[in-house]
Amino acid sequence: MTKQYTSEQFWKLYEKLPQELKDAVFSEETGDNIYEICQKNGIEEDLDEIVEYVGQVLVGVLPPEDFSEALEKDLGLKKEVAKKVTQELNRFVFYPVRPALEELYKIETTPPPKVEEGESSFAKATEDKEEKTPPRKDTYREPIE
Repeated sequence: MTKQYTSEQFWKLYEKLPQELKDAVFSEETGDNIYEICQKNGIEEDLDEIVEYVGQVLVGVLPPEDFSEALEKDLGLKKEVAKKVTQELNRFVFYPVRPALEELYKIETTPPPKVEEGESSFAKATEDKEEKTPPRKDTYREPIE
């Protein structure tokens, strides 16, 4: 079960947020997206709790990767419904503020490998592969006449 926060604790956390997340917490668009997702999945009765959990993710107390599990355990949603709701919320609510969430939760994503200018990634991959394969003597030779 997720921890319940008082309004004082919530406001203290809110004050420390980057502006992008502050805007997202009380955004009309965020509220509309949550409502539409709940309506689409037939869980309007859980709207208030889902809004609260989304708010917890946005202020930094509920990691996004634990969101689906919280919906299952705390609200009693079926696993498939919780997964679908989480995917849609990720897409419409969390993804637009992803850089700020990554900074808030200190989530590190691995950057793609750098490719030198004028060199394709395929050329680089084949070059790396060739370097790793040790040269060996060709044991099969036909005589040439």
